[in-house]
Amino acid sequence: MTMTKTKLITADDLLRLYSKGVRGELIRGELYETMPSGQEHGEIAMQIGRLLLNFAAPRRLGRVMGSDAGVWLERDPDTVREPDVAFFAADNMPPPGARVRGYAEAVPNLVVEIASPSNSAREVRDKAQMWLSFGVHIVWVVYPAARAVELHTVDGGRRMLAESDTLDGGDVLPGFSCRVGDIFDVY
Repeated sequence: MTMTKTKLITADDLLRLYSKGVRGELIRGELYETMPSGQEHGEIAMQIGRLLLNFAAPRRLGRVMGSDAGVWLERDPDTVREPDVAFFAADNMPPPGARVRGYAEAVPNLVVEIASPSNSAREVRDKAQMWLSFGVHIVWVVYPAARAVELHTVDGGRRMLAESDTLDGGDVLPGFSCRVGDIFDVY
């Protein structure tokens, strides 16, 4: 039996492919194409991004980014992942005004992943654990169908928050809070 070796691609290759309409993530040099996730997913991501940005920006706490930004997590072979929403603390980023044309090379402090109907609970939890293993402090896993958020923390904590519960920024965004239901109420 002959095994063929897959040609690994780099983060720079991925950027070039994106300009040609190919969208995806790199996991240890292998391309995993992604597809648009739909209107509900996009609206929830924007709502969370808006809530985080409205809190963080006036306080100059850091930057909020969407999935298209990408986060470069490993090199040789390269891993570039796309959190649905990410918050990077100010001390974790280049100074304001610095232009970064490629992927973020800092690990986010907070990541939001929105479960799609096709995701199993295990897949989503595995992705949350992956982010934590790279140094993310808090991961919010959003379940639109249940109108709930599962909070994962770097210390291994995990708890489910219902629509009427309060979601907060913990040590990453002290003072931030919103009702879980607020992230689903886009109108």
